[in-house]
Amino acid sequence: MTTDAAASAPNQASEPDTDAWFSSNPVLADRSFFGHPRGLATLAFTEGFIAFSYYGMQSLLMLYMLGALLTPAHISHVFGLSAFRQGLSYVYGPLAGQPLAAAIMGVYAATVYATPILGGLLADRWLGRSRTIVLGSVLMTLGHFLMAFDESFLLALFCLVVGTGYAGGLKAQVGGFYARNDNRRSDAFQIYVLSVQLAVIVAPLICGTLGEKVDWRLGFGTAGFGMLIGLVIYLAGLKRLPPEPARPITADRAARQKFTPTELKTLAVLTLIIPVMAVAAVGNMEIFNGYLAWGAHAYQLVFFGQVMPVSWLLSMDAFISTFTLTASVVFWRWRAKRGKDPNEITKVALGAAISALGPLILALASLQLVHGVKVGLIWGLAFHLINNLGFANMYGVGMALFSRAAPKQLGATVVNAFSLHLFLANLLVGGLAGRLNQMSNVQFWLLHAGLIAAAAVVLAIMARLFRNLLAPSAGDAATDSR
Repeated sequence: MTTDAAASAPNQASEPDTDAWFSSNPVLADRSFFGHPRGLATLAFTEGFIAFSYYGMQSLLMLYMLGALLTPAHISHVFGLSAFRQGLSYVYGPLAGQPLAAAIMGVYAATVYATPILGGLLADRWLGRSRTIVLGSVLMTLGHFLMAFDESFLLALFCLVVGTGYAGGLKAQVGGFYARNDNRRSDAFQIYVLSVQLAVIVAPLICGTLGEKVDWRLGFGTAGFGMLIGLVIYLAGLKRLPPEPARPITADRAARQKFTPTELKTLAVLTLIIPVMAVAAVGNMEIFNGYLAWGAHAYQLVFFGQVMPVSWLLSMDAFISTFTLTASVVFWRWRAKRGKDPNEITKVALGAAISALGPLILALASLQLVHGVKVGLIWGLAFHLINNLGFANMYGVGMALFSRAAPKQLGATVVNAFSLHLFLANLLVGGLAGRLNQMSNVQFWLLHAGLIAAAAVVLAIMARLFRNLLAPSAGDAATDSR
């Protein structure tokens, strides 16, 4: 809902979720954008430019710290870094050089997955979704441009972390266009995700090239300019957005919603799954951290006398992930038609087992470095293919598990809590990546493969132990008992 519309129609958000009400609302009944409301285009393009800025900046962050910011000529200029490093040392031990960069990257990437919970609370209880998204977009824009100065580096990261969390409400606004039984909902989210996927492919090619080849500040500035375009698109399309949702249920009503024993057990199991999935995800999360530092010296990146920016590896990863995600969906649909579709936690365990092969490939490739031979990109292609195939069966399937198994009265909270496994994974990666120069390349990637394989075993055991509790029928029974 737009800010203006909220002022003129404060009671719209409490209207019933019915086809009649949706068809009577001109904003929601509009079908001019490929059969969808025009507001979907606003959200899709806004999210596309937000993703462009976010991944453009992230593709440069680790490389920028190693190549410029944390060098003797710049590190003393960063305001507050000494105190921040001291705080990090309590978690990761003494830090300098590449381990310090890895720790900063890990904490930054981790907190990005925690702040959306705060953004959701701010939107639901105080500002509303549109105002919170605008605030988040402004903070992200400011953060990108603050990256141009050594002194404001930590302030820039703070603005980006908080802004990303506040801008996360765009996904919720997509669903606000459709009644519960509207079949266009899935198609709308596919369009929305496609805009993100395209941005992830393009951002490292543009921002990464400008930052590595021309000037770091130009790369960050381009990411900031993309964020500014996204903000302008969102503000221009406010009148096309869905109404704000009703206020959350009162505390008295919430207190009356008791959990059944089955729901309490389910919550406990889902809580146990989060740290296991965090370990299983370290290979994928390492891509933005130690993997880029490793790839800069390990891969053969020279083509026809020109050095390919190492950040282009992220574009290759995004392109491959589009293929593997589609292949995973098609495969499981094919299995389901034959009555052989396993439950979600089994799929997650299988995805983790596949993901463990990714770092194993890099360990084998690293054997070439022992003999002074650079690693060919065919090894990188194999790594990204296997890693993305495994992660496609962990992230999306895991989110579906949490969405379906969550008790009704905590559905949104539990789904948001699913992202905490990526928060924990990035904290872990911040420490693992710091070991890149403290052990051999082979040992470094074998450590990752071993951790992921161990997590896959634990997930397989959990799939066996809790197959009845987490099966669809268990969720149905819990629903019936309420």
